[in-house]
Amino acid sequence: MNRFLGLIFFLYTVFGFTQHQDKVDFTYADVYVKLLPQEKRIQGTVAYKFKVLNDVDSVFLDAKNMKFGFTSINEKVADFEYADDVLIFRHKFKKNETYSLGVGFETQPKQTVYFIASNYKGEIPVQPGPLGDGSDLAIEFEAVDQIWTQGQGKYTSHWLPSFDDMEEKVEFDLTLAVPNEMQVIANGKNIHTSRNTNGEITEWHFDMEQPMSSYLLAFAVGNYQKQEAMSTSGIPLENYYYPEDSVKVEPTYRYTKRIFDFLEEEIGVPYPWQNYKQVPVRDFLYAGMENTGTTLFSDGYVIDSLAFVDKNYVNVNAHEMAHQWFGNLVTEKDGHHHWLHEGFATYYAYLAEKHLFGADHFYWKLQTTLKQLQEQSVGGKGESLLDPKASSLTFYEKGAWALVALRAEVGDAAFTKGVKSYLKRYQFRNATVDDFLQEIKTASKKNLSNFKGVWLERTEFPLQQAKSLLISSSPSIKLWYDLQAAQTDAIDYLSYWDATTSVHFRTALLEKYHSSLPQAIYEQAFSSDTIPIRQALFSSPDLTKILGKDKLETLLEDESYITKELALFFLWQNYPEDREKYLNTTKTFHGLPNKNIRLLWLTLAMLSENFNGPMTKDYFDELSTYTDPSYGFELRQGAFFYLKEAFGLNEDALTNLVKATNHHAWQFKKFARNLLDELWEDADYKTRLQDLAPKLNPEDSRYLTSKLKTE
Repeated sequence: MNRFLGLIFFLYTVFGFTQHQDKVDFTYADVYVKLLPQEKRIQGTVAYKFKVLNDVDSVFLDAKNMKFGFTSINEKVADFEYADDVLIFRHKFKKNETYSLGVGFETQPKQTVYFIASNYKGEIPVQPGPLGDGSDLAIEFEAVDQIWTQGQGKYTSHWLPSFDDMEEKVEFDLTLAVPNEMQVIANGKNIHTSRNTNGEITEWHFDMEQPMSSYLLAFAVGNYQKQEAMSTSGIPLENYYYPEDSVKVEPTYRYTKRIFDFLEEEIGVPYPWQNYKQVPVRDFLYAGMENTGTTLFSDGYVIDSLAFVDKNYVNVNAHEMAHQWFGNLVTEKDGHHHWLHEGFATYYAYLAEKHLFGADHFYWKLQTTLKQLQEQSVGGKGESLLDPKASSLTFYEKGAWALVALRAEVGDAAFTKGVKSYLKRYQFRNATVDDFLQEIKTASKKNLSNFKGVWLERTEFPLQQAKSLLISSSPSIKLWYDLQAAQTDAIDYLSYWDATTSVHFRTALLEKYHSSLPQAIYEQAFSSDTIPIRQALFSSPDLTKILGKDKLETLLEDESYITKELALFFLWQNYPEDREKYLNTTKTFHGLPNKNIRLLWLTLAMLSENFNGPMTKDYFDELSTYTDPSYGFELRQGAFFYLKEAFGLNEDALTNLVKATNHHAWQFKKFARNLLDELWEDADYKTRLQDLAPKLNPEDSRYLTSKLKTE
C-alpha cells in the first residue's frame, strides 16, 4: 500500500471521510443479487460502466466485509487490492474512454440488510454423515419471512460494492433472486420475473431510467399484496400491504393520491421517477425512508379506521414523498447541506397537511415545534443548520421553519419560482445551500445574507421573529399569545374559548389551564365530537368532580383507541367498586398496532382483586408472550414495561430481554439495555441473569456477557 492509499484509508477509518472520484463518472450498474434467507447471506455480481474524465491510474468501490470471486475490466480478468473496506482497481484509464468494471461478491451484511424472522421454528434435514448411519438429523432454524434494506446516507456498500459518496450518481438496474414463495419490491419498474433452471428461485428484474446516489438503492422481500392507483399526471402509485391487512389499506394510505398530486402542483416540477411504491416492513429503524421511488416504512403505521385519529401515516407519507424531489432528484453535496433534504421534506409535508386539514392545523404544528426549538435554544443546545452533526430537531423542524421564514421574506411567487429553478438546474446532480439560495436570490432579486445569518448560521433559534410570523398568520395563535400575556387573576377563560372554534386552541387551553377553567368549558369539551378535545379532558386531576362517573364512562365508547385507554385507566383507578364492569366492557379491545389497550387491560386484570382469578396465570403468560422476538419492538417494549412495573419478568421474558439488547433498532436496543442495567442492580435478577447467560448463544448474550466480565 503506497502513502497516498494509506492516507485515503486513514481518512476513511478515522474521520469517516469519503473520497470523491472526480476524474471518473460512473453512469450505469447492472446488479444481480441472490438472497439466501436462512443463512442471512448474499451472493451477487455487479457490472459498472464509467467514463474517464481525465487520465487516472485507479478507481475504487466501497465494499464492507466482502469476499470476491471474479473481477474484470472491459471483461478481462483484473487484479484488485482490498483493504479497509475499499476495493481498488489499478489500470491506466484514458481520458474520454468508457470502461466496464465487473465484480462477483459474497457477504453476510452486519447492517443495512435485515433478515426478519417469524416465530416459526423449522428444520433443515441433514444428509447422513460419513458413517452412513442413515440417521435423520436436523437442525432448527428461525424462518426468515421478510428482508429489507436501509441505506441511510452511505451504507449500501454493506451489501453491494458501490459508493458511499452521495456525489456518485448511477442508473441502477437490479435483479434479485429469492425463493419462490417470496415477493420482491425494489427501485424502478418490475419489467419481468422468471424462474431459474431448478425452479426453486424466482428472479425479479427492475429497470431504472435515471441516476441516483447509492444510498437510495433498496429492496423489500416478503409476502405482500398491493393496491394500485394513478396520479393525475399518470404516475403509477403502488401501495403494498400484508394479505391479512386488507381492511387497513384505506386508512393506512388515506390521502396518498391527494398528497402526490398536491406536491407535484406545489413544487412545480414533475415527479422524476417511473413509479411510486410504499412498502411496510417490520421493526424498521425509523418511521420511513425515501428510497428512490420506493419508500419503506414501519408497519406500526398500518392501522384500521379507528386508529387514524390517534396515529396515522399522513405526515410520514408526505415527508418521504417530498424527498423524491428534495434529496433524491437533487442531493446534498455533503452533510453540511443536509438542510436541503430534511428541512425541505418536513416543510413540504407540513404544506401537504395544510392542504388536507387547513391552515389552523399547519400553524399550530409550527407552534408546537417552536416550543421545542425554544427549549433547545434556551438550554444552550441550539445548533446551526449548516452543522453536519446537528440533531434531527434542528435539521427537520428548524429547517422547516427556515423555509417558512424565507417564503415570508421573498413572497410566494419568488419562492416557488426559485425552488422550481433550483430543482431543474440541479436535477440528478448534487447541490449546496448556496446553490439553492442563489436561485431564490435570482428569483426574488433580494439580498439573502441576513436570512442566511439568522436562520442558517446562528445556533440560537430566532424566537421573536418566528412568533411574529405565527401571530400575523393565525388568528387562533394570536389569541393564544394574548391569553398568555393577560396579567390578571380573573381571566375570563370562557370568553377565550368562545372566541374561536380552533380545535388546537381549545385543546391547548384544556391542557395548560385545566385547574382554572370553569365548569362550562368542561361541559362543552365533553359535548364536543372532536377526539383531541375529549382526550384533553384527562389533563384535569379533578375530572371526577367536574363531570361525574356516568359521563366519564361514555368515553370508553369514543372512536379512539387512545381515549379508550385513558378512560379505562382513569375509571379503574377512581372507581374501584366497578373495576369488574370496566374490565368486562373492554376485554376484547386491543387498540393500536402496539396493543396499547390490551397490555393495559392484562395488567389491570391481574391487579384487580377477585377478577377472574383462575385466568390470572393465562393473563400473565399472554403479557409475557408479547416480549417475544416474533412481535414488533413497539409491542415488546410495552410488554416489558408493564411486566417490570407490576409483576416481574419470567424466564422467557428475561431471555427475550437479553436478546433485545442486540436488536437492530437502536431505540429498542437502548431501552432493553437500560432495563437490563436496572435489573442488574437487583440481587435476585442478577443471579437469574448470571444463570441464564450460559444457556444463550454468544451473539444473543453479547451485552450480558460484557456485564459479567466487569464483575
